[in-house]
Amino acid sequence: MKTKKRGLLSWVLEFAGRKRGYFGGSVVLAIFGVAASFVPYLIIARIVEQLLAGNREWQFYLTQVLLMALFWLIRMTLHSFSTSLSHAATFTVLGGIRKQLCEKLSKIPLGSVLDDNSGSYKNIIVERVDSMETTLAHIIPEFTANLLLPVVMFIYIMTIDWRLGLANLVGAGIGLVFMVLMFIKSRGGYELSVEKTKKLNDTAVEYINGIEVIKAFGKTGTSYQKFVTAAREGADVFINWMRRCIWPQSGMMAFLPATFLGVLPIGLLLVNSGSLSAGGFITCIILSAGLITPLVVAFSYTDDILKMKTIFGEVTEILERKDMERPTELTKQPQGCDICLKDVKFSYKEKEVLHGINMEIKQGEFAAIVGPSGSGKSTVARLIDSLWDVDSGAITYGGVNIKELPLDWYMGQISYVAQDNYLFDLSIKENIRLGRAGATDEEVINAAKATGCHEFILGLENGYDTIAGGAGGHLSGGERQRICIARAMLKNAPVVILDEATAYTDPENERELTEAIENLTKHKTIIMIAHRLKTVRNADQIIVVDKGRIVQKGRHKELMAQDGIYKNFISGRKQAVSWKLA
Repeated sequence: MKTKKRGLLSWVLEFAGRKRGYFGGSVVLAIFGVAASFVPYLIIARIVEQLLAGNREWQFYLTQVLLMALFWLIRMTLHSFSTSLSHAATFTVLGGIRKQLCEKLSKIPLGSVLDDNSGSYKNIIVERVDSMETTLAHIIPEFTANLLLPVVMFIYIMTIDWRLGLANLVGAGIGLVFMVLMFIKSRGGYELSVEKTKKLNDTAVEYINGIEVIKAFGKTGTSYQKFVTAAREGADVFINWMRRCIWPQSGMMAFLPATFLGVLPIGLLLVNSGSLSAGGFITCIILSAGLITPLVVAFSYTDDILKMKTIFGEVTEILERKDMERPTELTKQPQGCDICLKDVKFSYKEKEVLHGINMEIKQGEFAAIVGPSGSGKSTVARLIDSLWDVDSGAITYGGVNIKELPLDWYMGQISYVAQDNYLFDLSIKENIRLGRAGATDEEVINAAKATGCHEFILGLENGYDTIAGGAGGHLSGGERQRICIARAMLKNAPVVILDEATAYTDPENERELTEAIENLTKHKTIIMIAHRLKTVRNADQIIVVDKGRIVQKGRHKELMAQDGIYKNFISGRKQAVSWKLA
């Protein structure tokens, strides 16, 4: 049975949380504001009637004017309170959207996240969500009020003379024809503009992130041209879209609020025929004039509504992705931390990259996974760390399938240091402390000492209080690497996964780091993925992966006694060391 797709209002109310009632209160205040704004039109009509009747009492007119001012003041006060409530609810909605998006990205498989460019996520979570603020805060109270006021006025005109009431619809009928034509002309335009805008944003992020490489290799012209092309395509989409829609939109905006188009000629005919009094005609003219502004304001929200619907579509596309299959509570207690992969298969973008992996890593064992680039080493590590779900087979932790363990609990059992490390724009101390909230400064420093980064941290301008910069940009690759390892050590998880953890360290620091890992990870399960094979010589178990399959297992001496990939790697490494430039 096909699941019914949730509507926009349902999502808005969910994101609003406890403040969803603020939207209801905002609408109620807006309705009372409509009633207050309707009264001055009745007062004006009454003033005109009295003038035609010959009333010359200035106190009467002064009283009526003061009443108009009072009701206008009431209208503005109610409007202020109404928009205040809607803004409070709106900011809660925007915060709820961003919070749920971030939580969702942590619950879905990493492959699903990596399918989209990081610029797309940044664009949706920051700019696109933020652009809904004005529309969402104003559309509920103001759109409601600006539609309700013309309806109330129209009903009142109908009570005066139904013919003049229908005459108000002449311009609206013509305007609706232009509106339909505009929607036909704009079909697909907004969706295409969103697509091109996202492409421009992604290209801009790619260009900025790669500016160092672009400059280093003299590719400024070609790389910048890609950005220029994306910008031009984006501009062309908007220009062509506006060209198609400008005339029907102008017709709609001209005729839709043109109530006088039918009221004036028809009213004059009715007055001349004696079937309508002059006072009634003037009253209808005044009320008809009051229909114009609210209609213009109401229909000005059309593009905003379409825009918000599209943005919510992008948001809900992420929120409706399938979560990783995990329980919320720990019902099965693992016995120890042995890790076992049983006939594990995994596909990325419908291409199988692991073909039946079987391996076992005992508690406290130092296991190394090696192999050529693209062989599947890091994929195995990410599956163990539960960043992805296996397609078939099973991964067990302490004898329990990891799919039967809560994701948060299982993540607490593993410290993962990837090849591409990330530091937040915080101090060095706080970046390390992310490994375990509440750790003391002494514990942070001890972790830094153990991973060989204490000395260089002290050499920084502000020591441990030095800001790492966005993505750790103020530090070198090797420095970022060691700080991330210190963070993992501080976490003190029973399993440590080091995915190319020594990729950016020089030989001296690598030796210190290897010794630190050996000392600090006693009685822990260590899984190391490495290209530089000398870092894994002391491993209890070396697992050689090639083309998504395990081709060799054993200790260093055992594998060196066999003809195979591992021995060839070692021989190739020795030859590479002896190479010299003439």
